[in-house]
Amino acid sequence: MLQPAVMRVLRRLASTKLTLLWMLLLAGGAALSYDNPVETSIWVLIVPMLLLAINLIAAIISNRRINRRGGLLVFHIGLLSIVVLAAVGRLTHMDGRVELATGAEFSREAISELRSGPLHNGALDQVNFVQGPYTVDYRPQMMRGLTHSQVAILDLEGGWKEVVVGDDRPLVIEGYRFYTTFNKGFAPILSWLDEAGNVVETGAIHMPSYPLFDFKQSNSWTPQGREEIKFWLQLETGLTPDESWVLDGNRATGTLVVNVGGDRSELLPGQSVKMTGGSLRYERLSTWMGYKLFYDPTLHWLFMAAFITIAGLGVHFWRKISTESLGLDQSQQSDNKQTKGSMPSSSSAVM
Repeated sequence: MLQPAVMRVLRRLASTKLTLLWMLLLAGGAALSYDNPVETSIWVLIVPMLLLAINLIAAIISNRRINRRGGLLVFHIGLLSIVVLAAVGRLTHMDGRVELATGAEFSREAISELRSGPLHNGALDQVNFVQGPYTVDYRPQMMRGLTHSQVAILDLEGGWKEVVVGDDRPLVIEGYRFYTTFNKGFAPILSWLDEAGNVVETGAIHMPSYPLFDFKQSNSWTPQGREEIKFWLQLETGLTPDESWVLDGNRATGTLVVNVGGDRSELLPGQSVKMTGGSLRYERLSTWMGYKLFYDPTLHWLFMAAFITIAGLGVHFWRKISTESLGLDQSQQSDNKQTKGSMPSSSSAVM
């Protein structure tokens, strides 16, 4: 048995007023953390969760109505597990965004807007996959439907196998989940050649997201030690805003407009333009896909904790309803016995 002084402290910590206060703090932290702004500390969520955990532990120990009723006890233990797991998840999480051109291999350096908890220790360096082609279904009025993005991953035998991922079908590797997003578009593949015709470097220029920015498919690139090169891509994709349509990079064509110092050239795939110190060749038109990266090792445990919590609450109410029903039945039986005892016998009725 705990000392009376300890019990008094626990009852104060278990106060429902404190529960409401910590929940309000958590709601405020959630509002500040919406969309993971860089300037918001993770502790605006962790601190209220820890305070709620202390509140629940105190309630479980000090409140007899909780710790002496099995279903209610399981319910509160489940709530405690959810709060603790959510805090651990925020401390160990990672999220970010990445854009991959078709044929490109994933690398950590490609991630942008990367955020992670102070205790994150995932194996991101072991994540390996190659982006393949993709299609996106559109309904009339440009309502985006399913995305089918093909990626190649290593199988158990050391070879490559293709899988299809989408907005609701993530690619899961080493606990990291990659979801496709609305952010995708076209990427002209360009090569810079020296004056002797040798390829110095080859890369992809990611144009703005398509079809969201179909009206301004422009970008620029500055080769090392040279003048800025501006690009504008004239696309033919079969876009039909008022009808169903499929965005498919394999069926799209594009003319690349190149502007250097006011000199304008139009290039088709395979064509090149002479410039100071070399030339630029438009190899082909490719595509790029944007992914949302998410990592949280507590997801499966959270599901189990939520299931246990609901089960405990269900058992509690089932027992409560059963007890009340049994009491009602017993009361009705008692009333019936009293009614029968007060009725006159048949013989006395005749008399």
